[in-house]
Amino acid sequence: MKIRAICRADAKILPGKTSKTGIFKHPVQGPVLVDQAGIVSDAVCNKKHHGGPDQALYVMGSVDLDFWSRELGFVIEPGFFGENFVIEGIDSAQMHVGDRLIAAEVQLEVTAARIPCATLSTRIGDDGFAPRFKQAGQPGFYCRVLKGGMIATDEVVTFTPYQGTKLPIPVILQRFRPCRLSQAERDAYLTTPLASRFRAMLDG
Repeated sequence: MKIRAICRADAKILPGKTSKTGIFKHPVQGPVLVDQAGIVSDAVCNKKHHGGPDQALYVMGSVDLDFWSRELGFVIEPGFFGENFVIEGIDSAQMHVGDRLIAAEVQLEVTAARIPCATLSTRIGDDGFAPRFKQAGQPGFYCRVLKGGMIATDEVVTFTPYQGTKLPIPVILQRFRPCRLSQAERDAYLTTPLASRFRAMLDG
């Protein structure tokens, strides 16, 4: 595994809207600094739903981008979905909350799936894209930063699987409502290092 691309964005107005977004990310050259808030200088505009320590970085795997290239009928370039990192060899459908990724000085912990929003649908140009994104089960995932530092493209990535309760990324995307999970499942998933926003869903 290695870092295929590192992406950031400046805040821009969403077409047809008045609000700004940081979804229009593009690959950057050279090393970047990562801290507990994510990539330093990367735009995070809607802080109610994006950013924060539990969602500091959004990661897609090369398998995810290949999948969406086939689904959408064109080559998906790094940053298209608003991701910060593209990691070669990663398939988000096979990832679990608590899995860890280490590259250079940076240590990450998987915290949740990316949930599609209206901004993503606008980016794709399809108002009905969100249900399709959920059903596909290739959403990428959020990470918290356990240790910050400098990181660059082509850095080798070391993967360490979580040893506790297995909470697959697609489960968060497709079943994460109290009515869809048993009490035993909810209790078990709350033992994982799940992002606080998603923990609240289980308590609802």
